[in-house]
Amino acid sequence: MKALVGIYLNSFRHLQRNIWILAIANFINRSGAMVLLFTSLYLTKILHFSIAEAGIIMSFYGMGSVLGSYAGGWLTDRMDTFRIMFCSLIASGSVLLLMLVAERKELIMAVMFTYAFVSDIFRPANSAAMATYSNADNRTRSVSLIRLAVNLGFSVGPAVGGFVALWLGYHWLFIIDAATSIAAAFMLYIYLPKNKFIKTGEHHAVLANSETSAYRDKLYLFFILLVALFGICFFQLFASIPQYFSKVCKYNEQTIGLLLALNGLLVVIIEMPLIAYIENKQHVFSFIIAGVLCLPIAFSLLLFGREMMVFAIIYTLIITLSEILAMPFMMNYALSRPKKARQGQYSALYSISYGIANIAAPSIGLGIAAAYGFNAMFVFLITLSALTAIGFGWLRKHN
Repeated sequence: MKALVGIYLNSFRHLQRNIWILAIANFINRSGAMVLLFTSLYLTKILHFSIAEAGIIMSFYGMGSVLGSYAGGWLTDRMDTFRIMFCSLIASGSVLLLMLVAERKELIMAVMFTYAFVSDIFRPANSAAMATYSNADNRTRSVSLIRLAVNLGFSVGPAVGGFVALWLGYHWLFIIDAATSIAAAFMLYIYLPKNKFIKTGEHHAVLANSETSAYRDKLYLFFILLVALFGICFFQLFASIPQYFSKVCKYNEQTIGLLLALNGLLVVIIEMPLIAYIENKQHVFSFIIAGVLCLPIAFSLLLFGREMMVFAIIYTLIITLSEILAMPFMMNYALSRPKKARQGQYSALYSISYGIANIAAPSIGLGIAAAYGFNAMFVFLITLSALTAIGFGWLRKHN
């Protein structure tokens, strides 16, 4: 045990202080981000909208997220990251408080769109800050530390959110989430250096040169497409798989919740020491491909597992391994590829790829399941994830 604890603690060494500050701020912010998990219930149970109306309202969150990521990337290339992150957190907390008085459908749509827009301006700036405060030797571990903080926050958020909604009322969810966003902003204000953004001649030249644009980097655009396809397959973990567990396997909510919690717990325990061990062993695409190839294996277990619990547990283990191997190295590539003046643009495209995946995953997965059954959905996901792995293999040869 002593040796294992030593290995775990060693994986956190030699990371810059500012990375730790970003990680803690992300943890505080994500701990309060239980709103999205309960907003659809709030819309149907408290405001008495239909499920279809709730779905339309929530789609405005997805649109705001994509546009916010784009705007955040544009701003990150032209302003200092600290100011963008601080203003985004303050604005998102303030906008969310409008949900306390919004009851008409059109007003709620506007609030959800605006909330997502100002919230996701944070993401490219956060990514650019990670690139600034890390180096080539520890960048993947720095990304993993931020991911660990986010996963811890998402573990705390649903548990606290369920208690708050049940005992205090749904309105307190919006108040607590707003408070955590503002608290994270002031933590950054107190502890993060406020270096003034210096626009050098080289910076202007890079921005003016269309050849350096992420939108002309064909290999990177193909990478973004592959990340979106990976996201569509992986996010079935939250989109369609709980429905499969409930309707086909007949698991209750508690069992499904424990399986999802196992995913977050494994990420927290395993990712940092594993990444510390393999970080500089091979080219980043070797680990990305290995992670993507875990997906068809995981879906095959559910396809042929005959609804047995042991296969559901092994599925959770393998899809968690996919997340651990693929996502940190994908983000490492996204942060390492651009010139500094284009960091925001590249980071924005990376955030947008996951935004699109989040919008598409439920409609694709559940759409196929509703029309043709869950087995057809698994066959589609196995095929799509295998083709995505082949795409990353081609990309590796050209990088």
